[in-house]
Amino acid sequence: MQEVAGPLIKDTDMSTFMVDVIEKSAAVPVLVSFYSEWSENCKQLTPILEKIINQAGGAVHMVRVDFEKNQQLTSQMKIQSVPTVVVFSGQRPVDAFSGVKPEAEVKEFIARFAPEMQPSPTEQMIEQAAGLFAEEDYQNAGALYSQALQAEAENPLAIAGLAQCLIRLDDLENATSILSSTPKQHENHDAIIAARAALDMAAQLGDLGDASALTDAIAADGNNHQARFDLALILWAQGEQEQAADHLLHIVSLDRSWNEDGARKQLVKFFEIVGPMEPFTVMVRKKLSSILFS
Repeated sequence: MQEVAGPLIKDTDMSTFMVDVIEKSAAVPVLVSFYSEWSENCKQLTPILEKIINQAGGAVHMVRVDFEKNQQLTSQMKIQSVPTVVVFSGQRPVDAFSGVKPEAEVKEFIARFAPEMQPSPTEQMIEQAAGLFAEEDYQNAGALYSQALQAEAENPLAIAGLAQCLIRLDDLENATSILSSTPKQHENHDAIIAARAALDMAAQLGDLGDASALTDAIAADGNNHQARFDLALILWAQGEQEQAADHLLHIVSLDRSWNEDGARKQLVKFFEIVGPMEPFTVMVRKKLSSILFS
């Protein structure tokens, strides 16, 4: 990464904009933050921006422009509201956003223009914890997620990760407690949705009975939807995702209204756990659509 002289964060105005932004952006991406002292949204976003810029270690710089004191500049830039953030790269504006965004989204936005950005210590812990989770070392993964939460108490990936570890360790009470602490702005984060769906699944698995007995019940009566539904949940817990989905699709094809559309709703829960863009979800959604709209 090229070394660029000057502070990472500074204030600018019309007289210094050319040097601070246009010229500097030839060497390094420059984030221009248009703010106002009176704006509560700016007071929320500014610390997030400054934290990310400092963590980036020079991969991107930031200048602040006071909206009220620089009307000519804001007019030329067609800035109509605060906060507004504009990224300059190669001496021209390349992207922008307005309003407050969660830290993860802001960092993702900035990283598109500064690929040299290194993960923060918290992100490194979360990445390591995810690796341990994939290896089924839920105890140590949970410990790392807990450390990450001590550093960033509202980090949705750490909250969801710790909850997922607790679920795998059959500690549903504490998993519920952790998820209940999710900040409102992160309620719809994909990782939080997946963790909540996994918690619901774990609660459902408590009294399902024996898989072989359920298989026998289905063989005796192919329309025993409850047995097929319960078997699907057991198969899912055993990692047999496609077989589980096929049983639920079978129920939908025979009687969508069964158990208040329960089979389709359970498939949606599977999609939430796996993720909306994963191959499993895409494939099963296509099968479901062909059944529903045939």
